[in-house]
Amino acid sequence: MLHGQKIAVVMPAYRAAKTLARCFHAIPHEVVDVTLLVDDASDDETIAVARELGIATHRHPQNLGYGANQKTCYRAALAEGADIVVMLHPDYQYEPKLITAMAGMIASGVYDVVIGSRILGNNALRGGMPRYKYAANRFLTAAQNLAIGTKLSEFHTGYRAFARRALTELPLLANSNDFVFDNQMLVQAHAFGLRIGEISCPTRYFAEASEIGFRRAVVYGMGVLRVSAQYRLWRMGLAAPVIFSRSSQFRLAPELSGQLS
Repeated sequence: MLHGQKIAVVMPAYRAAKTLARCFHAIPHEVVDVTLLVDDASDDETIAVARELGIATHRHPQNLGYGANQKTCYRAALAEGADIVVMLHPDYQYEPKLITAMAGMIASGVYDVVIGSRILGNNALRGGMPRYKYAANRFLTAAQNLAIGTKLSEFHTGYRAFARRALTELPLLANSNDFVFDNQMLVQAHAFGLRIGEISCPTRYFAEASEIGFRRAVVYGMGVLRVSAQYRLWRMGLAAPVIFSRSSQFRLAPELSGQLS
């Protein structure tokens, strides 16, 4: 706990058997109250490794996608009564030791959302990020900052922490089940007036780390531009994209209590 607030770490997993143990052992368990893993129908030993480590796990019977995995992760964390939820990829690409700092930024009451940025501190290229991905990251981030009116160093990190109210107030069920979920969620946070903070995060690119292929990266990039366009049209009152709906039907509710093993 931090400042009396319960901390949950959620791990959206897919084929993470080779990296999960290293990632889990680097988590600062002295401040983390519960660690949850959702496996998106991996065909390796991810579930077995997670259970051996004592991680509470849930498995999708079929592959539903990265965004769908996160929705399950957040439902599970809410069901556990978490006040702060940190989303950490189990591929050990991001530094787990920063969980304390990220959760602390929210526990202080200063921020509602905190992202671990690979760009702050010039960590991305030093950590092995391919130059074409770095260039795409910088271009898309610049385009979104211009379109949305933010000044974030990057929109595309998968290392994030959320206050409970962010997970219960944002219309996350309206979001994609694919990789653009991350981008939609961050734009929603800005649109709904949540306070977003950043922290510099070193990153590791290595053979076992997860990585989407070029084709899916292009699809993701097009999705990012679409989200930006939707935001501009919504702000101008010319469209009502469902991802910016305030209807309760698109909000998460804790529904997995007792279903983790």
